[in-house]
Amino acid sequence: MTLKNERSPRRRNWNTGLVFMIVAGIIMLGQFNSSCKFYSFNQGQIPDSIKTIKINFIENKAQYINPQLSPQLTDKLRQKILSQTRLTQTNNVSEAHYEISGFISTYSVSTVGATNQQSSTNRLTVGAKITLNNHKSGPIAGKNPKEINVSRNFDFDATFSLAQAETALTETIINNLVDEIFNNIFSDW
Repeated sequence: MTLKNERSPRRRNWNTGLVFMIVAGIIMLGQFNSSCKFYSFNQGQIPDSIKTIKINFIENKAQYINPQLSPQLTDKLRQKILSQTRLTQTNNVSEAHYEISGFISTYSVSTVGATNQQSSTNRLTVGAKITLNNHKSGPIAGKNPKEINVSRNFDFDATFSLAQAETALTETIINNLVDEIFNNIFSDW
């Protein structure tokens, strides 16, 4: 009498073969990654010759100024770049291979939804213009810097004041802008 849960030798061999193929694939990918000139997706598209970065303060030049946004955006961008790339920070422009500067260009509120002749949803639009300069000799050094424009919309209930919405949304605003800036700088999507 055989039990239903027993595995046939043929199925055991197939599972063993599948595990072997997965392990071999992982090993081959590791060998391929270690010989690549560029870092993997998590590290971004950073040539081996680029080792240092200077991240300037992102100023707020929008018509309405949220005083918390510039320092928090600058700090969060700095943290993300230093933690997710192999670049080291420098404060000296002459030592920087990459230099990032920019400003918050848009910070405005508009009505996007209405119910019974009253505003029901407002939208906060936040935008930034970022410049990446490559000071290291290479294929893009000496050419025009890379200009990056990012903009995100954040909807909130119209019964909230702007100050209440900012309190609730600031972390989301910063995280979304930083992710978009980072992806535009270090990815070729």
